[in-house]
Amino acid sequence: MLRSPDPDQGYSELLRIRAAIEASGDILYDWDMATDTLVLLGATEQVFGPDTATLPANGEDLNARINPEDLPERMRALSEHIAGQGAYDCEYRLRGSNGEQQWIHDRGAVEISPSGAPQRLIGVLRHVTQRKQHEAQLEYQANFDELTGHFNKARLREALDQALAQSLRYEQTGAFLVVGLDQMGMINTAYGYEAGDRILFEVSQRLDHCLRSTDVIGRLSGDRFGIVVSCCSKEQAQVTAERILLAVRQAPIEIGSKQVHVTASASVVIFPSQSKTSFDVMTKAEGALMQAKTAGRDCIRWFEMSEEQRLGFQTNMDIGEQVKLALKERRLCFAYQPIVDAESGEVQLYECLLRMHAPDGEVITANRFVPVIEQLGLMRAVDRHALEVAIDDLERYPGVRLAVNISGFTAADRSWLRALTARLKNRRELAERLVIEITETAAMYDIEETARFVTGVRELGCKVAVDDFGAGYTTFRHLKSLTVDLVKIDGSFVKGICNSEANQLFIRNLLSLAKNVGLETVAECVETAEEAKYLAGEGVELLQGYLFGRPTLTPDWKDDAARDWDGSQEQPRLASR
Repeated sequence: MLRSPDPDQGYSELLRIRAAIEASGDILYDWDMATDTLVLLGATEQVFGPDTATLPANGEDLNARINPEDLPERMRALSEHIAGQGAYDCEYRLRGSNGEQQWIHDRGAVEISPSGAPQRLIGVLRHVTQRKQHEAQLEYQANFDELTGHFNKARLREALDQALAQSLRYEQTGAFLVVGLDQMGMINTAYGYEAGDRILFEVSQRLDHCLRSTDVIGRLSGDRFGIVVSCCSKEQAQVTAERILLAVRQAPIEIGSKQVHVTASASVVIFPSQSKTSFDVMTKAEGALMQAKTAGRDCIRWFEMSEEQRLGFQTNMDIGEQVKLALKERRLCFAYQPIVDAESGEVQLYECLLRMHAPDGEVITANRFVPVIEQLGLMRAVDRHALEVAIDDLERYPGVRLAVNISGFTAADRSWLRALTARLKNRRELAERLVIEITETAAMYDIEETARFVTGVRELGCKVAVDDFGAGYTTFRHLKSLTVDLVKIDGSFVKGICNSEANQLFIRNLLSLAKNVGLETVAECVETAEEAKYLAGEGVELLQGYLFGRPTLTPDWKDDAARDWDGSQEQPRLASR
């Protein structure tokens, strides 16, 4: 603890500086580069120990203590700073007096002599080991399952994306396996969840021994594991799956004084012939696993494609090629549908609905190609294009607010969020006029990843809406954890609401809960004045539907040049309330 000096003794400016440095816990250094002498002042004992004789006396002594892996980065930062290419600011591991490695944040500035030579470096060393350990822990938790040490679901999906990209590029075959333990609910009930965790850990170790070093394993959920097997034939995938089931069943697992026999079921999807996106591969594998469970467990089921499905797949490939060409030729555009205030009827914003101009002039709606490109892995490119078009509109028309739909793939795509940040960073007045819509099912696919995405979008100033609410299985607890701004009520609950007591009850409960968590509500597919009046009376804030306007390529706020699409635009059908 620092003690105030005797006022009678005075308190020089130097002593005040020394006291401030010691109180901060930092180390101030002055390295005379001409004579190679190093002077350290401050909390040196925290890093170098209490013995001042062990303090580094020159630059060479300090370099000798820096971890050899980090020294080149430190020297590069110093060289660039001396050359005038940036600040000297770096972090490295440094060996302390007890031999342990400690993380140091080193920041300083070089004084240049009149001749242009570096004369001295004055800076501060800050002990940041605790922060680095915390960052490492957060990074681990973001990528790995805490119980088994294997990849978590998000990281496994990234590994599957990489394997898919490689298989497409080099025309190789791979397999994705899902292994689900049988009757884990019964085991947890009989022996407790600690015993269940012990079984999961033991099974994860057995899976490791069944796989090649190049195979990737991750925990998909409570009792299921996913395995990416690259460069693998169908026959090899069969052998791997059989080996896994044998390893799980062949020896009991000891739980205290008891021995528990465990079995597992497995499913296999071959890629890229059966799917080209990680989302679709995982979905198909989960479906095949359910078939294995239904077939009696402790067995393998393959995802199979019928001849009809195969022909449909070929058709989808053709559609994918059309979309790629449309992206290249910028034939993907928006149709804009108004969303109005429920009380005044005034337009508050427009939802941007994707459209594709065919070479023959036909305008193709999104429902004819979006489901296909989601399966083919083109949705990220389309969503990136949609983002650029929407922001261009916002820049060109300062009076308009827009809502843009993105897919579940994009909600987990950090590069899309980086692109959004690049366009809207420090442009809050623009961001506040943009609403990002994600579907309910996409939001719930990976709640943690979605929450990260929503937070990043809202920090820029944009609002986030959950689309098609009620069509899936979202709870308001999930919505609260996602901190979204708007809820769009699925149109199936709006159509004919005046004559449906069940829909009325759903809407009433939804609005009550939405109000409690501070969410704004939008009703979709409003087609009659009676529906609009009822919804407004119940407290819905915003309305959207054919009653207020069909999607149009030529909204009134666009200038003539932007509206000139050779007469192929979708004409609005406006109606008064």
